[in-house]
Amino acid sequence: MSLLWRNRELRLGLSPERIYVGGGKSIDLAPSEDGWQAALAALPGVLKGRSGLAWVVLADQFVRYALLPHNESLKSDEEWSALARHRFSVLHGPRVEEWEVRVARTAPSGVRLACAADRALLHRLSEIFEKTDLKLGSVQPFLIAAFNRIRSRVGQGSCWIVVEEAGRLTLALMQRGAWVAVRARRCDGHWRKALAEILERESAFLGLSQPVTRVIVCAQGAQPVELHEQWRAEAIDYRELAISKG
Repeated sequence: MSLLWRNRELRLGLSPERIYVGGGKSIDLAPSEDGWQAALAALPGVLKGRSGLAWVVLADQFVRYALLPHNESLKSDEEWSALARHRFSVLHGPRVEEWEVRVARTAPSGVRLACAADRALLHRLSEIFEKTDLKLGSVQPFLIAAFNRIRSRVGQGSCWIVVEEAGRLTLALMQRGAWVAVRARRCDGHWRKALAEILERESAFLGLSQPVTRVIVCAQGAQPVELHEQWRAEAIDYRELAISKG
């Protein structure tokens, strides 16, 4: 899936509490309630002395998602973008005017995934790279990076994708290779033990006729996720995902 903004060499992951850098390094940030501002304030120091092409992954906390059902009457990217903006305005109100919106076609006649990020974030990110010898080639959300990492093994199958961030889970459901739902919810340090119950509640809310028991978890650290016997869990280290080539 090509979504948001593309290319690569230096790989970076930006989150509210940490910057992940290719080569297995990470830089902890001081606790802040400023959202993405803290990560971008620290970024120039990370980029100093580097050159080439950069590929950036944004924490899902910096992004909003919406699913757009297939619509035969929409023929152009502009029409799909207008629908996405309308959808976000229904969900979030006038704040959408401050967001940059992108739409990905995941299948020729399937649901499309729309993403929105603060225009100020993307503008500031571009400004930072303009003052370096690095070219900003791509910006994409963590959920999309996760999907790109696992899409070959999922294929036309069904699964839950669970992306952990500090105090938050992004839950995405795919059925027969198509996006069905994307939801975010708060979590605490005991979320691994509660994940089965969380997914059962989400499944009930969606009214699934067939249970989806395959779960791919993108979590920080190597601690395993143990689910009930009917669930099949696979794991990806979030830190590797943040700096993977996608």
